[in-house]
Amino acid sequence: MPLPLAPSPSSPTLRDLTRIFARIGCLSFGGPVGQIALMHRELVDDRQWIDDAHFLRALNFCHLLPGPEAQQLATYIGWRLHGTIGALIAGLLFVIPGAIVMLLLSLLYVTATGSDWFTGLFLGIKAAVLAIVAQALIRIGKRALDTPLKRGIAAAAFLALALFNLPFPLVIVAAGVIGIVHSLRTSSPLPATDMRAPVSSWPLIRASVRTALLWLLIWAAPIAGIFLALGPDHILFDIATFFSRLAVVTFGGAYAVLAYMAQAAVQTQGWLSAGEMADGLGLAETTPGPLIMVTQFVGFIAAFRVPEPFTPITAGILGAAITTWVTFAPCFLFILTLAPWIERLNRAHRLQAGLAAITAAVVGVIANLALWFALHLLFSAVTREAWGPLTVAVPDPRTLDLPALALSTLALWLAFGRKMGPIPILTITAMAGLGLSWVS
Repeated sequence: MPLPLAPSPSSPTLRDLTRIFARIGCLSFGGPVGQIALMHRELVDDRQWIDDAHFLRALNFCHLLPGPEAQQLATYIGWRLHGTIGALIAGLLFVIPGAIVMLLLSLLYVTATGSDWFTGLFLGIKAAVLAIVAQALIRIGKRALDTPLKRGIAAAAFLALALFNLPFPLVIVAAGVIGIVHSLRTSSPLPATDMRAPVSSWPLIRASVRTALLWLLIWAAPIAGIFLALGPDHILFDIATFFSRLAVVTFGGAYAVLAYMAQAAVQTQGWLSAGEMADGLGLAETTPGPLIMVTQFVGFIAAFRVPEPFTPITAGILGAAITTWVTFAPCFLFILTLAPWIERLNRAHRLQAGLAAITAAVVGVIANLALWFALHLLFSAVTREAWGPLTVAVPDPRTLDLPALALSTLALWLAFGRKMGPIPILTITAMAGLGLSWVS
C-alpha cells in the first residue's frame, strides 16, 4: 500500500482526526462549496494540519475524478495525515451522519405520503429545489463558462438533452473529447518526460495496481453477493449495477448526477416519479454530507416498491445500503490508488482541458435539469412529443398547478431577490406549502 507523504509537525493524532472529521460530517451542510469551505477553515486556518497549497492541489486533483469532490477531498486529507486508516476515518465520517439522516427521512417519507399536510410540505420543498437548482446553474455557469468554446459546449449539451434526448454519458464523453482535442490544437505538446513515469516509479505503480485491485474487489463483493443470493433479475442487483455505473461517469457534481438519474431512474427504469425525485433532492439539501446522498433515497424508493422476498421497509433499507456502498466505495478506490500521484496528475494539462470541457457541459446538463423540474412541478401532465429527430417535453397548459406556481415564485424571489441559501429557502417554502395545505 502506498504511504502518504511525511506529516507536518502539526499533524493530529488518530483520536483528534476522528473527533474533527466527526464534527465536519455533522456540520457539512450547504453542498460542496460550503463543505469545502468548512474543511478549509477547520483543517487549514484553525489547526494547520495541511497547508493552503496542498489543500488547493488536492482539491484540483479531486475535481479530476468522478464522484463527490468534497468527500474525496476529506478522504485524501485523511490519507495524507494518517495513511489508509486516516482516509477511511475521514471519508466514512464525512458520509455516515448524512446517510443515517437520509435513511430516517426516507422512512418518514414512505410512511407519511398521502397526508394533506405532507403533500403541502413537499410541494414547498419542490419549489425550493427549483430555485436551488437555478442558483447552482448561475453559480457554476459564471465560473465555468469563461470562453466562447465552453459556452458553446454548454449550449450544445442542453440541446442534446432537451431536444434530442441523448444519453447523459454520451454527452459527457463527447464534451471531454472536444476539450482534449481543442487543447491539442491550441498548445504545444507536453515534453515526453511529462507523459510517462520514470523508471524509479515502478514500485509505486505496482503498489497502486495492488490497491486498485483490492478496492475493486471490495466494491464488487456486495454486488456479487446479491447476484448469488437473489439472482440478476432482482431489483437490488439492478440498483447495485445502475449506481455503480453512475459512480464512474458522473463528473461535474451532484446536479449532473441528478440529470442522469432523471433520465434513467425516472424515464427508463420507472423507479420513481419526477416529483419524488425533486422530493429526494429536497431531503438531501437538508442533510449533512454530500448532496449525492440523494442517490440513497432513489435506491430506497426503488427497492421499497418491489420488495419481494423482503418486507417493503427491509427492502428499502437494503436498497439504501447497497446504493450508498456502490456510490462511495469507488471514491476510496480512486483516492487510495491515485493519491500518491497527485503532483503528476495536477500537471496533466490535457486531462484538465477535458475536465474543463466536461464542467462546461454540466452547465447545460443543469439547465436541462432545471427545465425538467420546472415542467413537472408546475404542470400535472407533461408528455414527450416527437417532431422529426426532436423529442420535446410539452406540458398541458390546462394542468397548471397554481399553488406550485405561487410557491416557486416565492422560492425564486428568496433565492435571487433576497440572496438566501438553500436551508432558509427550504424552510420558508416548506412552511408556506404546509400553510397552503391547511387553508385549502
